[in-house]
Amino acid sequence: MKNLAELQALRDELKDKFGMRHDAPDNIQIIVSMGDCGFESGGRPVLSAIAEEVGKHNLQNVTVAQMDCPGDCANEPFVEVIVPGKDKVVYANINPEKAIKIVNEHVINNKIVTEYIKK
Repeated sequence: MKNLAELQALRDELKDKFGMRHDAPDNIQIIVSMGDCGFESGGRPVLSAIAEEVGKHNLQNVTVAQMDCPGDCANEPFVEVIVPGKDKVVYANINPEKAIKIVNEHVINNKIVTEYIKK
């Protein structure tokens, strides 16, 4: 991955591959920080792992998206999980394995993964 165009192409490919909807306001949102620091800290593999896990479980009520840098470079990449009607949860220093656990525990089983929460 060398530039923003490649990142956008990956996003579009994953969106098409897994049939993810990005327009439903009642969807659970999983947002990965993909600014410069997030990207350099491993945001792309985290985004891919999340998208693949969402697709593997055929989660039709989940939107996977990316955000710019939230301004805390030392704790990148971040993953935010927003469940309608609940407080946003921000996870820090996430890698692909942690991302898969977040999807399975938080998104599927509704159990926040407290050890990954941004402090």
